[in-house]
Amino acid sequence: MNITIIGTGYVGLVTGLGLAAAGHTVLGIDSRPEVVERLNAGRPHIYEDGVAEALERMLLAKSIRFAEPDVEQIAATDIVLIAVGTPSTADGIDLAQVRSAVELAALALRRSATPMSVIMKSTVVPGTTRELVPRVIRETTGMEPDEYGLGMTPEFLREGSALADFSTPDRLVLGYENQRGLDALRELFARFEAPRLEVNTSTAELIKYANNLFLALQISASNEIAAVASSLGDVDPRVVMQGVLADHRWSGAPQPGKAAPPIERYLVPGPGFGGSCFPKDVQAIREFGRQLGVPMAMATAILEVNRRQPRASLDAMLDGLDAIAGAEALVLGLAFKPGTDDIRETPAAEIVRGLLDRSASVRVHDPMAARTFTEAFGPSVRVAERWEEAARAADVVVVVTPWREYVRLPEFVGGGAIVLDPRRAFEPEWFAVGVRYRSIGVRAP
Repeated sequence: MNITIIGTGYVGLVTGLGLAAAGHTVLGIDSRPEVVERLNAGRPHIYEDGVAEALERMLLAKSIRFAEPDVEQIAATDIVLIAVGTPSTADGIDLAQVRSAVELAALALRRSATPMSVIMKSTVVPGTTRELVPRVIRETTGMEPDEYGLGMTPEFLREGSALADFSTPDRLVLGYENQRGLDALRELFARFEAPRLEVNTSTAELIKYANNLFLALQISASNEIAAVASSLGDVDPRVVMQGVLADHRWSGAPQPGKAAPPIERYLVPGPGFGGSCFPKDVQAIREFGRQLGVPMAMATAILEVNRRQPRASLDAMLDGLDAIAGAEALVLGLAFKPGTDDIRETPAAEIVRGLLDRSASVRVHDPMAARTFTEAFGPSVRVAERWEEAARAADVVVVVTPWREYVRLPEFVGGGAIVLDPRRAFEPEWFAVGVRYRSIGVRAP
């Protein structure tokens, strides 16, 4: 199929590369000329593991190309996928980019010589595809829904492993409003092997929010349990969670040597979740529910627990240590997770503020996000060009985002230094004698 994707951010670019690799021909649309130029030259404007290599392969194969908005080019394709941003607002989500994308798709629908389908990929609240999209198309062209296919398929991509998630999905949710839309979705994902759930578009939209709400809920509950464990002392919250997840309702029937359930890697103590999905989506579904008259107390609690978590984790790890005023502190990892340069809602920001509030001198490092972070944060922090040298000189090292290259940290930290490891990326015994290691609920020596 010939596919147009409006939007070339994380979701749009990864989706385009994934569909191109699956045999489709993809046109990516972006209104920013500099982004279009970079992508056509094989230079991604975002960092995501494997994207640069995949882009080079798909460009050489002529399976993908990029352009500024062009109705004639879009009209020559079979499906228009909308993958633009839907940022949170105090009232829910901002649909301005979605509306503009639908208007562009509508003009292409009118020009097309063959039937087309409009498929929503952006994360939108239930009812958006069913109500907003046909209304905008009708206002723009006068066309009715029976003249085009209409559907919605949510994304379940984890930044840092987005290409792998797209290529080998654990499920495909195909939301449709008419048969043409469903047929288009079936053909779009014909080569993908995964369980399929064919539902109406409002159900598909709610599945996306419910998925992220449940994951955010479990992470926040794990962090509250970790806070209790830390207050008790001599209780390792990671072991507590291992005990919880041994319940067969999480892990299935007990078997000798059975691996831990995949959810275990999420439910460990940490400084809170960040990124473009969990905070935004929990806030959006909270506001959507409130507009329907649902109190949404659980979503509110999740956001509050997560808001407090970066400072709470720092306080817990520093408890019982001498004041760090005047200390040289190094913060390793600024993106909200490894494998991406995304600093949206990153816990690193509040941890850096906590160190500055304690009058520490702060240097930061991240393989991909350091410059973006310091530009957003301001002149109060400095970038460490070589983290190894900075670690040798630091009095306090905080590992917020455990990139793979930081696994060598124990080689560089000297005796007497403090290592704060909120995500438990290391074990205390890996460090030299005299290093004071602290994680949430773990203190050594």
